Amino acid sequence: MLRIDFRDSRPIYEQVADGIEDMAMHGIYQPDDQLPSVRQLAMELSINPNTIQRAYSELESRNIVYSVKGRGSFISSDCTGVKSKRIDEIGQQIKDLVNTARELGATDSQISLWVNGKKEEK
Repeated sequence: MLRIDFRDSRPIYEQVADGIEDMAMHGIYQPDDQLPSVRQLAMELSINPNTIQRAYSELESRNIVYSVKGRGSFISSDCTGVKSKRIDEIGQQIKDLVNTARELGATDSQISLWVNGKKEEK
């Protein structure tokens, strides 16, 4: 279920696009699943249909969805490639954080505890 946070500084279309992308990445939407129509999703979320259309266009540019004229928008099978790319980006962010932590004096055992979600013993 998509949720719109009107206090979020991101535009609504980005929130919709990010929400749908997140659902596709987590397997809630499978490749070739049809998304709700622009009009239907706009009614469900009580927002302007143009906003939904912009979100769908954004998702298409990210290769998350594809459109079939007269039929609607569908989750792309390229989604797995996007997921793999995102995992690589997260891996790079973790490496950067580890390097920064080491520069600040963190030990490998501390970093290992953080990565594994365990608490440090004092």
